[in-house]
Amino acid sequence: MSVHGKTVIITGASRGIGEASAHSFAAAGANVVLLARGRDAIARVAGEIGETALSIPCDVSRYSEVRAAVAAAEGAFGAVDVLINNAGALLPVDHIATSDPDAWGRVVDINLKGVYHGVRAVLPTMLERGRGTILNLSSGAAYGPTEAWSHYCASKAGALMLTRSIDKEYRSQGIRALGLSPGTVATEMQRDIKASGINRVSRMDWSEHIPPEWPAKALLWMCGPEAEEFLGEDIKLRDEDIRAQLGLFA
Repeated sequence: MSVHGKTVIITGASRGIGEASAHSFAAAGANVVLLARGRDAIARVAGEIGETALSIPCDVSRYSEVRAAVAAAEGAFGAVDVLINNAGALLPVDHIATSDPDAWGRVVDINLKGVYHGVRAVLPTMLERGRGTILNLSSGAAYGPTEAWSHYCASKAGALMLTRSIDKEYRSQGIRALGLSPGTVATEMQRDIKASGINRVSRMDWSEHIPPEWPAKALLWMCGPEAEEFLGEDIKLRDEDIRAQLGLFA
């Protein structure tokens, strides 16, 4: 699928992978709708892109806000063709026995329920039209535990199962659902991880992290036919074959 003229919603679009994806999809001719809690940050990104971008302040943990954002996107650019569930949270990093239950639950609200909210809001119209692409940002944390990341690992594992569930229920009706596990990316989240000083990820050298433009390029590629074999699963950007297909080299 060419994204030229299509409507693309990107959550967590104020920085990092979301910001890079907004520029990547806009450069490919898409109308991009940028969602994030940071009003000024997404307004800045939208201003850089121009008239094919719309910024909507939105907390993805609140379904009413996501539903209203989707309605605004449809009003501005027409039906949503692509949803990129990128919004995510990790802090606070803490061990289970000393974790704050409210803070733990807040991460789940964003990383898992936020994905569900986006999917729930766009699916009815996508099903009416018989087509649509849903891309969920996954993580290696979905596949195994990392010290002091119980909330993040559990929520990402849940989001992976949601990707699989969407595919099982709706692939036959024209809905494409895929996940992207990008590996470690040089974003503000990685700075927070490094500052925690807990587990092996915090001790990685900054040079080991890939730039956010790499997963942005992968997400654009995932909208095309080359990614069909991965429907219902995660594409792992650590895979050298995938990187070669995308022309990504360190």
